[in-house]
Amino acid sequence: MGSLSALDQPLHYPIARRDESVVDDYHGVKISDPYRWLEDPDSAETKEFVQKQVELCESVLKKCNAREQIREKVTKLFDHPRYGAPYKRGNKYFYSHNSGLQAQDVIYVQDNLDGEPEVLLDPNALSEDGTVSLNTMSISEDGRYLAYGLSSSGSDWVTIKVMHVEDKTVEPDTLSWVKFSSINWTHDNKGFFYGRYPAPKEGEKIDAGTETNTNLYHEFYYHFLGTDQSEDILCWRDSENPKFMFGGSVTDDGKYLLLYISESCDPVNKVYYCNMSALPEGLQGFRGKDLLLPFVKLIDQFDALYTAIANDDTLFTFRTNKGAPRYKLVRVDLKEPSNWIDVIPESEKDVLESADAVNGNKMIVSYLSDVKYVLQIRDLDTGSFLHQLQLDIGTVYEITARREDDMFFIHFSSFLTPGIIYQCNLGAGVPDMKIFREISVPGFDRTEFDVNQVFVPSKDGTKIPMFIVGRKNVDLDGSHPCLLYGYGGFNISITPSFSVSRIVLARHLGAFFCIANIRGGGEYGEEWHKAGSLSKKQNVFDDFISAAEYLISAGYTQPSKLCIEGGSNGGLLIGACINQRPDLFGCALAHVGVMDMLRFHKFTIGHAWTSDYGCSDNEEEFHWLIKYSPLHNVRRPWEHPDKPSQYPSTMLLTADHDDRVVPLHSLKLLATMQHVLCTSLENSPQTNPIIGRIECKAGHGAGRPTKKMIDEAADRYSFMAMVSDAAWIE
Repeated sequence: MGSLSALDQPLHYPIARRDESVVDDYHGVKISDPYRWLEDPDSAETKEFVQKQVELCESVLKKCNAREQIREKVTKLFDHPRYGAPYKRGNKYFYSHNSGLQAQDVIYVQDNLDGEPEVLLDPNALSEDGTVSLNTMSISEDGRYLAYGLSSSGSDWVTIKVMHVEDKTVEPDTLSWVKFSSINWTHDNKGFFYGRYPAPKEGEKIDAGTETNTNLYHEFYYHFLGTDQSEDILCWRDSENPKFMFGGSVTDDGKYLLLYISESCDPVNKVYYCNMSALPEGLQGFRGKDLLLPFVKLIDQFDALYTAIANDDTLFTFRTNKGAPRYKLVRVDLKEPSNWIDVIPESEKDVLESADAVNGNKMIVSYLSDVKYVLQIRDLDTGSFLHQLQLDIGTVYEITARREDDMFFIHFSSFLTPGIIYQCNLGAGVPDMKIFREISVPGFDRTEFDVNQVFVPSKDGTKIPMFIVGRKNVDLDGSHPCLLYGYGGFNISITPSFSVSRIVLARHLGAFFCIANIRGGGEYGEEWHKAGSLSKKQNVFDDFISAAEYLISAGYTQPSKLCIEGGSNGGLLIGACINQRPDLFGCALAHVGVMDMLRFHKFTIGHAWTSDYGCSDNEEEFHWLIKYSPLHNVRRPWEHPDKPSQYPSTMLLTADHDDRVVPLHSLKLLATMQHVLCTSLENSPQTNPIIGRIECKAGHGAGRPTKKMIDEAADRYSFMAMVSDAAWIE
């Protein structure tokens, strides 16, 4: 393999202390955890471990010849203007824009679509190194105020500030300890709803982002503009259910506050409502009182997901998966809460992804059909089909529509389409759709490449969709590097998107890049999700392995040139697959992965993932988890005489401020792999490198500055190029 010639001498791995005294008893099964000490991010020993791994990683990356070439090409292609879809509040339009290499996108405001845009909020001015990012934002109904949440170093913790739009002054309002929250204004423009956690107690560690304490007792508040956070109204809490999380939305007519309650990452929620127009003194009447808002419980069990689409007074339309794994639209009158009717029944094959009310009595309905987006205009009252909007194969990222407007915008992108913003007008009855902005990348020619979709049979015969992107007219002789990406969890669909770094791989390394839409995702609805979770999680790994075997048998690549990549739950996917089939891959890139399946629920928001994984506290579920937990299944492949091999060249990527999947997962797996495969043997057959790339002042991925993204792409893909012996093509 390429890695041997590239690294010519064996790596000197740092020796990490093993504490053999740490042994847990799981339902009678003894499991040792010798690197438990790495769970403390603040200990001098952990910091020393991290520093040594950073040095080891850099020593390998220095030998990656393509590193600077990839960095240069990715930087050059990245340097193009990017835009978000505009949306209207009051009499103004707002949108995001990045001129190319700005660390963070900038928010602009204009009086009309042809008006001179002005900078409203530039997060790049908030830190020297671009690590302060915009996490969430919301404009008041009258367009006069911007409430925005800032995150530092990629942490999930957010601080909300308020700006006066007209003169760009920042108000004194500052809201802390906000996490997993949107911002929802009341229509009187006096304030907004948000979610937060209780402030840490005296003496608790508060470097927001590096701590691992579990997130419990979420609370839902209302903030009045111009007041201190201590005066905010506590609208809802549930002390008996510490894992519950609350989100709110205000209906288009401004009358109702909807409270959505979730407990996990499962697509199920409770829905309560409060008729704010019936409060005798409005929200003001709750100031200084220890009273929660008088919510009425519309849905009070976790058996399906409900999201409100529109309402006419008490008549509400919801999108739901109740008895409809591919989703449908239903209607209920709050006066008769037990009487629900279907507005758009569930499709036989396609997943109803979203619905947005527009132009009074119309709606834009988005479907996912074999991982491709389909957009329709339908009648809001009857659900009947009116028009289809013509789109290429790709992804609809956002639809900015309001019921009161006859015009809306669609943000579309695909593997070979950097981005198009369509403007669609329904004023004349028939949709008038035109390109409002097209994002072009200088030096990128889409005609050089082909996109194919294939359906690969998995181990149990299930057909798994996979997109394959590469240069045109290439001989399928097995000689090409290939990048296979997957996720497979939490009902999340991985749809076509434009990636500068993957285009560089295809053009300059002659690589194919492939997306396998494995089970566990949402590509075919809730049944597809459930078929890859809990006791069926192994299906996810089988699907991915089958996709890899197809790429080899069809002549796209060979094992030594096949690189697999995934992040978060997809990092778990990579960790499990290299344990199960080390012979099948030449390179593995696992980003911010969930690697310790016995303890993930003990840190930050990990408890919410038990809906997909199960929990080791339960005996049956422990036995599912121990079978594939990456940390607990590292074995020496050469000790199996039928398949003598070694592990692929592996890079585990994590970040010090990842408070979603805390870094201890990657650190413990790194120590374990280096010990089992490398340092515990003299002259180990494991000559492929096992390294960790640990980013400082970064988190799970959101809000990462452009330069950090480019540097990371150069590092991981030059590593892939070196170990797969890929030649540079100018």
